[in-house]
Amino acid sequence: MSTGRVRTKKKACSSDQSPDNLPVRSSGRQVKKKAAEAADDDDEASEKKYRKCEKAGCTATCPVCFASAAERCAKNGYTSRWYHLSCGEHFCNECFDHYYRSHKDGYEKYTAWKRIWTSNGKSEPSPKAFMADQQLPYWVQCTKPECGKWRQLTKEIQLTPQIAKTYRCGMKLNNSTKTEGSDQCSMPEDLRVAEVSDHWWYSMLILPPLLKDSVAAPFLAAYYPDCVGMSPSCTSTNRLPGESNLVKLEHLKSVPNVTVAGMNKYFQPFYQPNECGKALCVRPDVMELDELYEFPEYSRDPTMYLALRNLILALWYTNCKEALTPQKCIHHIIVRGLVRIRCVQEMERILYFMTRKGLINTGILSVSPDQHLLPKEYHNKSVIIVGAGAAGLAAARQLHNFGIKVIILEAKDRIGGRVWDDKTFTGVTVGRGAQIVNGCVNNPMALMCEQLGIKMHKLGEKCDLIQEGGRITDPTIDKRMDFHFNAILDVVSEWRKDKTQHQDVPLGEKIQEIYKAFIQESGIQFSELEEKVLQFHLSNLEYACGSNLSQVSARSWDHNEFFAQFAGDHTLLTVGYSTVIDKLAEGLDIRLNFPVQSIDYSGEEVQITTADGTVWTTQKVLVTVPLALLQKNAIQFNPPLSEKKIKAINSLGAGVIEKIALQFPYRFWDSKIQGADFFGHVPPNASQRGLFSVFYDMDPEGKESILMSVVTGDAVTTIKNLDDQQVLQQCMTVLRELFKEQEVPDPVKFFVTRWSNDPWLQMAYSFVKTGGSGEAYDMIAEDIQGKVFFAGEATNRHFPQTVTGAYLSGVREASKIAAF
Repeated sequence: MSTGRVRTKKKACSSDQSPDNLPVRSSGRQVKKKAAEAADDDDEASEKKYRKCEKAGCTATCPVCFASAAERCAKNGYTSRWYHLSCGEHFCNECFDHYYRSHKDGYEKYTAWKRIWTSNGKSEPSPKAFMADQQLPYWVQCTKPECGKWRQLTKEIQLTPQIAKTYRCGMKLNNSTKTEGSDQCSMPEDLRVAEVSDHWWYSMLILPPLLKDSVAAPFLAAYYPDCVGMSPSCTSTNRLPGESNLVKLEHLKSVPNVTVAGMNKYFQPFYQPNECGKALCVRPDVMELDELYEFPEYSRDPTMYLALRNLILALWYTNCKEALTPQKCIHHIIVRGLVRIRCVQEMERILYFMTRKGLINTGILSVSPDQHLLPKEYHNKSVIIVGAGAAGLAAARQLHNFGIKVIILEAKDRIGGRVWDDKTFTGVTVGRGAQIVNGCVNNPMALMCEQLGIKMHKLGEKCDLIQEGGRITDPTIDKRMDFHFNAILDVVSEWRKDKTQHQDVPLGEKIQEIYKAFIQESGIQFSELEEKVLQFHLSNLEYACGSNLSQVSARSWDHNEFFAQFAGDHTLLTVGYSTVIDKLAEGLDIRLNFPVQSIDYSGEEVQITTADGTVWTTQKVLVTVPLALLQKNAIQFNPPLSEKKIKAINSLGAGVIEKIALQFPYRFWDSKIQGADFFGHVPPNASQRGLFSVFYDMDPEGKESILMSVVTGDAVTTIKNLDDQQVLQQCMTVLRELFKEQEVPDPVKFFVTRWSNDPWLQMAYSFVKTGGSGEAYDMIAEDIQGKVFFAGEATNRHFPQTVTGAYLSGVREASKIAAF
């Protein structure tokens, strides 16, 4: 026999699939040759008993078919091809044929699945996707604390949240919960489980995991499920009933805000397709920049991250009154295969990230010391917070819940800062400071009201403008002048597009210039009343800015409007912001009457000296004092603050508004003002603009007789040197002019605020001065050497001038401090 004989390559097949040998007439030499070839074939069959997975890098030397669908399934034997799903999960060519070939028994099941997937999803409905979605076994973790081993369920068992929540090793899942013996936990864990935790394992996964029956499904019905991490084969994730994926997403522009039964209507955590401009909202199909920074491994394929993040957000907003823990999330992760183990591991990382960022587990939530929201590695920090206003308390609550030691030093004898409620009026709380929530959708204040069970009163839009003399202004005149007022501001917006900070001018000056040019060019002459109504709208603008328009930047007066703002209802917090503030402060270490004089961060630790001479030592300090105090160097810093930061501090203005509230023996305004929460006062001339321009009815139920009004712009200076009785008399003169047709009684109680005189506040809220920029907010917010941090409404570029903005700045800094 020639040693150089060439033998033809035979088709690879297992022994029970060999073709029958045909009888042939042979010579002796041929018989020997056949015998030799038979021996070679036996050797070849032996070599081919096992076939490696052809996926480069796969660790499975002897793959096992998980499907066991075909009658001739290779199981752990030989197949012509292994299909790789993960390093521990393969299916054989015989099972592939069982579903993929039209003459095979499984073909109908595969095509039925394919129809659903195609009509509902966007990804390829491949045999591999089918196997991952329908055939892979589920894995579940033993819930005994001393065990925690992962077990593979039998193929026919469908994993449910209840099973995941209660599973114990050896538990029978078909028809009883009885275990098969007490020592089931001692059985060793499958060796494949350990591999799942290795960093390379996920990169060898062929398909990203798609969650089944995700809690996020009701929020995301307008998306392709597989684009937001959910399986298209589940009825709970049907994108739009009866629609195919030929429907273009443009058609979904009119999708209403999605609300889930029993959930607060102001909770809208996810953008709907083609929707934009909603604060604190996330795209369910896209990772945010800070998410990509934290989880760069998902930049190529974010599906798994999105699936888990969307699930966590949905769980939080369906029950925000309790801390969301990894244990509460695990049993909602329903996905086939070993990847469920990886999902559970990653979910914990994502949950902690979202908690640290204040996306979940925030608000007035309070946790016990043994339930801190972040792991122990975050706890080894000490922080002192200067100021117990909304920003300081928000940061302290977050850090305390994280497990970080916090002390608050407050100069005043009370907490709250510019939140200060007067509860001495009969039956009604009146805020000396903030009391209105501007835009409730996704507003943290709406979240905290939900946590506290507080109802927010929606403010109506009706606002009758009353002239001195008692006449109600024709609404068409109001609309006309409102249109012209907004048109002027539109021209300001156009003008500033190509202007630098050096070309900035005062907003009041620019408005006058545009107004005069319009009069000259159009030839329109406004009536005296129309001019007065325009002055009313200008006073509203001064209320929004907290300043006379001659000080405000024309270029940057509404700098934050470029960012998504809080949408939805404006509401009156009838119980007062202090209800929320007091709850935030509960259980925190707050030291009142401790004004901070100096902060020395030159050494390894930060040293803080208070007015009584006490020196406090800490690793990090968070400064939340009002902008006016920073401008007046109320706190000495060593080393001094940088020129850049000082310039930013001084480029903003410390705006002032004042309030007056009056309680009357009866509701004299009801006969004239019906079905409205407030009414306006048309100023008799420009010099009286801002003097009690709007009156708010402080009792929406109409039982108590309390009005509150504001003093803005130059009018603040007008009343500064008057005593409270003189201010009251001016206010009563205005009210008696507005209701001239009837008797207006003297009030039985009143107050006048003096925010500008408060030594530890000296302001209401910030604004951008002429020549300044919105970037100043960011510059003030910058930390110094990872030791000194800053929060407060004047550090929040997106949401300045509000309690919400102050609160969010505290949450932001808590996140930064925890991460350092």
